[in-house]
Amino acid sequence: MAGSDPAARAAPAASEAPVAPDTVKILIAGGFGVGKTTMVGSVSEIAPLRTEERLTEAGLGIDDLAGIEEKAATTVALDFGRITISDRLVLYLFGTPGQQRFWFMWNDLAVGALGAVVLIDVRRPESSFAAVDFFERRGIPFVVGVNGFHGRHPYPPEEIRESLALPDHVPVLLCDARERGSSRDVLIALLDRLIAEAEGGSQLTRPSR
Repeated sequence: MAGSDPAARAAPAASEAPVAPDTVKILIAGGFGVGKTTMVGSVSEIAPLRTEERLTEAGLGIDDLAGIEEKAATTVALDFGRITISDRLVLYLFGTPGQQRFWFMWNDLAVGALGAVVLIDVRRPESSFAAVDFFERRGIPFVVGVNGFHGRHPYPPEEIRESLALPDHVPVLLCDARERGSSRDVLIALLDRLIAEAEGGSQLTRPSR
């Protein structure tokens, strides 16, 4: 075309501004000593923030160590980690304190959370009953991760579901909180539930597996 500038025609179109990924706040909850800190640490792509303190004699008679006598430290505030699921979705993980005297923090940690993982220790399933009740009462979607300590899973998922009186739409998954892949699968199951419950699936981007 007469009068046109060949250099202008050859110039590439201005690159689009990068789009920031969606961020989703997820809680990792459960009773005392069920593996919350371990799960956040195993799956986080950054060095996790931990607020652990050593257990001392001051906790005798307060902290129930039955079945977890080897436990030497506990979370007193929160754990924090991050995992990128895809180029459009990043999860911020907040591990809750498990001891009953720190449960007052759960309400603050739950603000803005889209979902939760409730970890269960099959040696002491009753320790996580309160966590299940917490999310059911607040209408926060959750999945249950059955953490197999020492790699053992003596009970099938359906037996765990029955013991916790969970409805069919709440996923129950066997996992090992020490393994990154296993912890990631639990988080993916939670995302699948959140996507299924979102209106039209428009609030979350389904991750590629």
